[in-house]
Amino acid sequence: MNRNLKAIVFVLILGVITSVVLLGAKSLTEDRIALNSDVKLKSAVLDGFDISYNAANIHDIFSQEVMIFYYEGLANDDSDDISFYYHSSTGAVAFEFSSGGVWDTISGVLTLESDLETIQRIAVLYQAETPGLGGVVATAQYLNTFIGIKMTPQLEINKDNAANAENEVDSITGATRTSKAFESVLNTTYVYALSIWEDENINVQGWLTS
Repeated sequence: MNRNLKAIVFVLILGVITSVVLLGAKSLTEDRIALNSDVKLKSAVLDGFDISYNAANIHDIFSQEVMIFYYEGLANDDSDDISFYYHSSTGAVAFEFSSGGVWDTISGVLTLESDLETIQRIAVLYQAETPGLGGVVATAQYLNTFIGIKMTPQLEINKDNAANAENEVDSITGATRTSKAFESVLNTTYVYALSIWEDENINVQGWLTS
């Protein structure tokens, strides 16, 4: 009986220790994931504004160069919340986008020139599209084709690879559905972001000095 009791106590103690270790590892992993996500976002914004930085000073550079305006929407699930990132030296504005692709979410950062129409840069921070096909949506080579393209009257990603208008870019070869999903999330987010920017009547100069 005494041996059984000792065995039970040992198992309980071992279980407690294991649980504590697992919880600690989970917490550490979550913290690292959050930190990596923060760095990726800041990198995308700074790259969009063409601001130099390195791993050691990224947080300081971001806080010095980037102004943030946060809009809290009405939805209970935060789906219509949006943050605007503003570069006072150039007037460029960036904001995040996120929506479903073919297999999973496509999310990233769209940066516009001061006219709020011309694409300055796009960064895709997460996607799970088919490698070599839809996955091309995250490559620098493809995203660079969007630089200088207009978001008005709406962005068009063409299936026939014959883009020639100021609001048109080529689609991804062999990945029409990913191309259309990407077109949709960029257009939808742009229209919403622009409506918030204008409806809220953001006074950038007053905002910067307040």
